[in-house]
Formats: sequence, structure tokens, C-alpha cells
Amino acid sequence: MSALFEPITLRSLTIPNRIWLSPMCMYSAASEGPETGVATDFHLAHLGSRAAGGAGLVMVEATGVRPDGRISPWDLGLWNDRQQEALARVAALIRQHGSVPAIQLAHAGRKASTGRASAGGGPLAVADGGWPVVGASPLPFKDGYPTPLELTESQIGQLVEDFASAARRALAVGFQVVEVHGAHGYLIHQFLSPLTNHRTDGYGGDFAGRSRLAREIATAVRAVWPADLPVLFRVSATDWVPDQPSWTVEESVLLTKELQAIGVDLIDVSSGGLVPSASIVAGPGYQVPFAAQIRREAGLPVGGVGLITEPAQAEKIVADGEADVVLLGRELLRDPYWPLHAAKALGVQRKWPAQYGYAVGDRG
Repeated sequence: MSALFEPITLRSLTIPNRIWLSPMCMYSAASEGPETGVATDFHLAHLGSRAAGGAGLVMVEATGVRPDGRISPWDLGLWNDRQQEALARVAALIRQHGSVPAIQLAHAGRKASTGRASAGGGPLAVADGGWPVVGASPLPFKDGYPTPLELTESQIGQLVEDFASAARRALAVGFQVVEVHGAHGYLIHQFLSPLTNHRTDGYGGDFAGRSRLAREIATAVRAVWPADLPVLFRVSATDWVPDQPSWTVEESVLLTKELQAIGVDLIDVSSGGLVPSASIVAGPGYQVPFAAQIRREAGLPVGGVGLITEPAQAEKIVADGEADVVLLGRELLRDPYWPLHAAKALGVQRKWPAQYGYAVGDRG
């Protein structure tokens, strides 16, 4: 038996294997007029092919809970009926191919209003289709980026409701898993880290204040999500800035314990993204030790990410208890059928889609 291909059950939902598609922005949503933030045929083809390729769970990219929460004008949104209708087709197609449809809800904060990554990214001026950005504190991401407006407590309250509203819409169209994006330097992460949170009110200062927004959003999403379906939370385990007060894996463990008490079911463990000066030492599976520490010390299921490329590598991560699942990004961009190829490499019987059987000697 393969640990990687064992089902995993979170609440009442059984996910057929431990290979999940990591949420990745495709910068392919409609960007103008009433279609702004709407999923296109690209999303159907992209996400449907990963489901057909055998991923146990397919997670839709970071989806803005409000217009100013998108990373770019070409990102998905989920604040109106038209966006909801388009995502219903995506969720249905994922399920049709035997995978579990999931969606990540996000607000980019001070890293919002940027150009397409393929075009170099960078801040997008209002005159070019961008918008004013907000953040935990009025600190720009880096030189040349706009200074964000510091969110008021009233605006924070509305933001929490925006996450809950988007979760309701996601549920209505058939998503079975929702993930709150609290990583990669986006808004929730900006509140968590003392590098970017210089507030003096109840949302700043010590760990309790800096983690308050994360806890309030998780509570609001859990309250509208069915008790028999799981809620996930993505965290950057460390800022990779050891020489000054910053967010650390030890605080990630503390946050995980708080989120577990709220009803979060799995922590999706990534790292970095908060400041451009971070010194990240990347290599195969370089973020998995963070996942292993959080799992060991907080006792909650975790997902491991980061340069996981080989079937034997992924198998060992799960078999050794370093993570409960692996989330693949670039490897599944390169090969939508990586899970089926991995099954063959690990000696696991998995059927290809009937339409492709002749190509792989599987006519069943």
C-alpha cells in the first residue's frame, strides 16, 4: 500500500488521495465591466484537467472576497452572483472527475493592485486599472509600491463579513472545502507579523492582538460552513527574517492551536512572501520541516508544500508523518497527470480517464 494514495477523512468528507493541487493564481479572469473577477473557459480546462489527472483535491486559486482584495485585475473574485455562477461550473467539473473541489479565499492587502506576474508584476496605477491598497499599517511592500491605507476597526469588521459572505457563495455552488489564505504576505499575514503590523489598537502589539484578525475570519468562515465539511487555513510558517522581530514557526504553532479550537481542520503550511528582503534557502521539500513541526507540536493535520517533485519524495513525506497531504504547484502545472504517473511509479493501480486509456495501455 502507498501512504500517498490512502484516502484522508476530514470531518465527514473523504478525499481519495493525499496529492492536492495547490492554489495558484492564473491571471486569467475577466478584468472589466460586469464580468470582472469571473472565471473563464481557461479555468474550466485548467482545473478540470488536474481533476481528470487524479489529484485528490483541486483548489481554486486565491479568490478575492472584495474588489480591492484581488492581487491583480485578472484574479478571480467571489462577491457577486455572476462570479458565483461561473465558479459553479468549475466546482461541478472537478467533482465530475472524482476530485474534491476546494477554493481559497483571500485579500491581498498592500500587495494588491499589481500587474500580471508574467509581465513582471509590480504596482498598477489607478489610471491603468489599479486601485488604492489597504493594510494592517501604512507600510509599503517595497520602494515604488504605494503606501497602504491603514484599515480602521470598522473596516476590519466589514472585511470579516466579506470572508463569510464569500464562503456562503462558495458553498452554494458546490465547493466542499474552503481555505482561508493567511500566508505569502497578503492581508492576514500582514496583521500576523510584527514586521508589517505596527498598530497600537486591539489588532496589534502582542501575539493575541496580531492574530486577532486571523481568528475572527476563521471563526466567521467556520460559522457559515457546514459542520460536516472541513475548513483549511494557509499560513506562512516563517518570514525568513531571523535578525529582527518577525513571524516565526513557534508563533505558527500557537496560531494553529488557536485555529484548531475554532474548528479549522488542516493547516496548509507554506512560508515567506511578506518582505522582499527575506533570505529564503530553497531546495527540495524545503518547507516540509515547518509542516512537520506544526503537526508534531500542535496536533492538527497539515499540508506540506515547496519543491515536491518526485513520487518517492512525496510518498516519504506522508509515510514518515511529516505531513498528512502534499500540495503540488509547479509540478502539476508541468504535468496535469502527475498523480497517475506517481501511482504507476509507486506500484498503485489507478485507472486513467477512459478517453485516454489507449495511450497508456489502460482500456478499462
